[in-house]
Amino acid sequence: MNTKRTALAVAGAGVLAGVVGLGVLALPAGADEPPPVLPQISAEQLVESVANAKIPALAGKVSAQENLGLPIKLLDGIGSASVWADGQNRFRATLPDRTSEKTFVEDGGTAWIWDSAENTVTKVPHGQEATPEKLAGKDPATIGKDLLGLVRQYSDVKVDGTARVATRPAYELVVTPKPTERTLLREIRVAVDSETRLPLRLQVLANGQADPALKVEFTELTVGPQDANLFKFTPPPGATVKERTDSDVPPDPAKARKGMEDFLSGLNLQFVGEGWDTTAVAKLPGDLNSMLGQAQGNGRGQGMDVNSMLKSFAKEVSGPYGTGYVFSTKVATALVTTDGRVAVGAVPEQVLTEAIGQVK
Repeated sequence: MNTKRTALAVAGAGVLAGVVGLGVLALPAGADEPPPVLPQISAEQLVESVANAKIPALAGKVSAQENLGLPIKLLDGIGSASVWADGQNRFRATLPDRTSEKTFVEDGGTAWIWDSAENTVTKVPHGQEATPEKLAGKDPATIGKDLLGLVRQYSDVKVDGTARVATRPAYELVVTPKPTERTLLREIRVAVDSETRLPLRLQVLANGQADPALKVEFTELTVGPQDANLFKFTPPPGATVKERTDSDVPPDPAKARKGMEDFLSGLNLQFVGEGWDTTAVAKLPGDLNSMLGQAQGNGRGQGMDVNSMLKSFAKEVSGPYGTGYVFSTKVATALVTTDGRVAVGAVPEQVLTEAIGQVK
């Protein structure tokens, strides 16, 4: 397994999953409002300054929107999240639902997660904070340079003007696949606060689409000291408290990396291709028909025809790899063969059919 590529892919997925999960990113400047005038800055300088920046004390509201082309809306009902930070690695976030909310509090030594619908609290003591630079074993500036160097092998990176996000002036950093890359993605745009270097907005745009497939942004943002009580948490009366210990979340970066590698090896996961063409391929424990039969036998498919459900949102296909189903969104494609092989990537179907032939 190529550990470097695996780590990058997992890290990228994790960053994206974390951004969507918190609901973190704001309204663009009004149509009649000119973009702010800011000092010139190169892509290298901007990326390095973001890597060196620390999250300041702030309060804000965040929204997330998706137009992925899925049969369900992944972000439906999330609404607008509220976030706070004290500038000293303590944070608070509330994520509302239609009739409840989840609250996340990081007090510097313990993470608390409260689910009001279930009236449960998860307590995670973790001691010293595991920052990205500690996990990577590098300083932030080096991380920024390494990331930019890796991305530039397959992408054009530039600062494309300025914008206002949540009334704050920002630089627009744009990452575009090189013409030789076979991908569904057209570009990724990140609006970076000109003062704090905090990413204010993330937009993922697909080929042939005018609107972003994914947009996460601050809709309100105030930078400045916050009430210290926001970063303290006491379980509500009657709440069930579950505690996870350091043994549940290994603090040792080497142990964490080893655990991730073992997990991926167990899935027979490998990566085919380079850059934006990278495809994740795997061999499932059994063939598709037996797995669907097991799901129905365990009651998970009770009352529905799983094959008919697959056909309702996926396309039946055949080729040198055999037969299976292809499921496409605006930003990704997945191919599942009837003998249990899987290929997934931000690529057209043809790239998956080439990649899946390498899975035995």
